[in-house]
Amino acid sequence: MTITKHMNGANLELALEGRLDTMTAPELEAELNQDIAGAETLTFDFSKLAYISSAGLRVLLSAHKAMAAKGGMKVTNVNEIVQEVFDVTGFADILTIE
Repeated sequence: MTITKHMNGANLELALEGRLDTMTAPELEAELNQDIAGAETLTFDFSKLAYISSAGLRVLLSAHKAMAAKGGMKVTNVNEIVQEVFDVTGFADILTIE
């Protein structure tokens, strides 16, 4: 998985490419831990994310909880495969998806 990170003022933007699974979730978690404290809002761009597993969902839930007390978190450009995972797991009701 490739993570492209950009801090735009107080908004942390992360674009993910590839698969967010058991092997790559710790990498995303480490990237988030570096910058999430200084961010007021968090935006994930999933336009190039092909797959997400339960390990990836756990990282998203953790980030969502951390950002709930701040300006919030949103997920953008979700493809059909990832959206189906969000729908089946109930994450579509938890996350802000644009």
